[in-house]
Amino acid sequence: MRLLATKKLTGSFKDRLIQQGFSLIEYPFIEINPLAINFHSINNCLLFTSQNAVEIAFSDRQLRPLLSGKKIFCVGEKTKSKIEEKGEKVLKNAENSTFLVDFLKKNHQNESFSFFCGKRRRPEIEAFFSKSEGRLLVHEIYETQLTPKTFNHSFDGILFFSPSAVESYFQTNSWKSRNHGFCIGPTTASALALFTTSYSVAKEPTEAHLLLSIQNYYSL
Repeated sequence: MRLLATKKLTGSFKDRLIQQGFSLIEYPFIEINPLAINFHSINNCLLFTSQNAVEIAFSDRQLRPLLSGKKIFCVGEKTKSKIEEKGEKVLKNAENSTFLVDFLKKNHQNESFSFFCGKRRRPEIEAFFSKSEGRLLVHEIYETQLTPKTFNHSFDGILFFSPSAVESYFQTNSWKSRNHGFCIGPTTASALALFTTSYSVAKEPTEAHLLLSIQNYYSL
């Protein structure tokens, strides 16, 4: 079976696929470009919905001291792990933005937040704050650039890790009858669903569960 991964995979994940007999091509269908950070006001609570935002925010020498000791809320286990790698604690981690908004609605309705994000993002968090009494500062610290490439190869499975990668892929490629998509999570799957019904979704947004999804599909 030949797979296309729409981003560079970790060495361990790649090795496990190859060991199980899959051939693999990797190509990053998106690039993350940091934006200039020129703000100095940060609210007491911080929101992160991506690993990219965590890495860029905590790598900035001027911004880093302003983040220390704040209440931090995030989406995704990998985002949580990245924050903890930076020496900070996560007060609440949710599976997706909708679940995080539900938690904030019940427990932090009137607090002030700083949301670190990219120019492309889900609307749930800002929609919630537009209706609540809480205050939100949106800090756009990176942009996602689509880097489409046309593939003439035939693939059995295509691995998607973000809605942006789905959009980038379909800019120059079509969906073949033999293709099956493997999505890291439901948000990515909702983007792929606009083009095909032939896809599987990992039960949890981790490489381990994505691998299980691939194994389960090809063992049928």
